[in-house]
Amino acid sequence: TVMATVPVDSNPWGLAVSADGSKVYVANQASNNVSVINTTTNTVVLTIGVGTGPQGVTVSPDGLRVYVANSGSGNVTVISTATNTIIATIGVALSPVGMAVSPDNSRVYVANIGSNNVSVINTLTNAVIATIGAGAGAAGVAISPDGSRVYVSNISTTTVSVINTASNTVIATVTVGNSPRGISVSPDGSHVYVANYNDNTVSVIN
Repeated sequence: TVMATVPVDSNPWGLAVSADGSKVYVANQASNNVSVINTTTNTVVLTIGVGTGPQGVTVSPDGLRVYVANSGSGNVTVISTATNTIIATIGVALSPVGMAVSPDNSRVYVANIGSNNVSVINTLTNAVIATIGAGAGAAGVAISPDGSRVYVSNISTTTVSVINTASNTVIATVTVGNSPRGISVSPDGSHVYVANYNDNTVSVIN
């Protein structure tokens, strides 16, 4: 059952829950900001201005950082959860959308849908250390539990790119359904699930 409806700002797109479950971070694409929701009271306790057209949001596994992909300004905003302030803005490529943080908190992988590639950010330096070519319309990102693989859904090519994180290279390209978008890895790392927008299907990858 729906237990609450929380008003935020215009065109909420992506969201992420903090590691301890106390907060939800919502990217409001048309308002160029992030709403911070207290999950105990189900109210917005803070609004943080970010870049243009924020879409993707992810929280680091250690709960210390929130990363926001700003599709309109081609950068990633880094927010400290301790102070709720912006500590860095990192230029990536054209139209960043999907993101994920490695299990060891050392890397952020950003899918740039307008550049057909993935930016790899070093979380210590807040700098891009690699750019990996993916398929056309790279959008969704998911990381295996052991951090050895990154899976990227490519909207325009009906494929998923499999990246080896040790070498930052694509080691496989898997054909899935039409216009793959949402992507997630099972907790044991044995399967990847891909939502195919135009097919009304979900592909399951071994």
